[in-house]
Amino acid sequence: ANFADEVAQQESQLGVFFDTIITATCTGSTQAGMVVGFRAQERARRVIGIDTAANPEMTRRAVTKIARATAELVGLKREIRDQDVIVEPRWAGPAYGVPDQPTIEAIRAAARLEGMITDPVYEGKSMAGLIALARLGEIPRGSRLLYVHLGGAPALNAYHRAFA
Repeated sequence: ANFADEVAQQESQLGVFFDTIITATCTGSTQAGMVVGFRAQERARRVIGIDTAANPEMTRRAVTKIARATAELVGLKREIRDQDVIVEPRWAGPAYGVPDQPTIEAIRAAARLEGMITDPVYEGKSMAGLIALARLGEIPRGSRLLYVHLGGAPALNAYHRAFA
């Protein structure tokens, strides 16, 4: 939940408000913390978790369970509603740790256009989701989007053949 406080502080300093947050999600704890932290704030925003486990129902249950338990633990006065937990399954690929073509293309695009290193397990899939959601108009033009990069670069060593 501290992540949301840090985002709010930086938003205030920069004079911006991010209405959409995109992150990779798998076991659920990172997205759950974001959901709780942002739910505690007065401004509505979407936290979209791009499923990387290729098991969206399991991921959604995990995020929801952790978010509700965390909300209770921190004394959140607002309910964590089902609609607060957005798990997007379309870019998980065929299985956990198995990148598909959109993931590989997103990894290459992020590196080429932004100098951003993303991995085939988490960040490549979430970047593929971000790109596709924007192209499909599911992230409306003019949205203020924050992409949360969680790391993952060490995983690249195991996938060198995918980039040969």
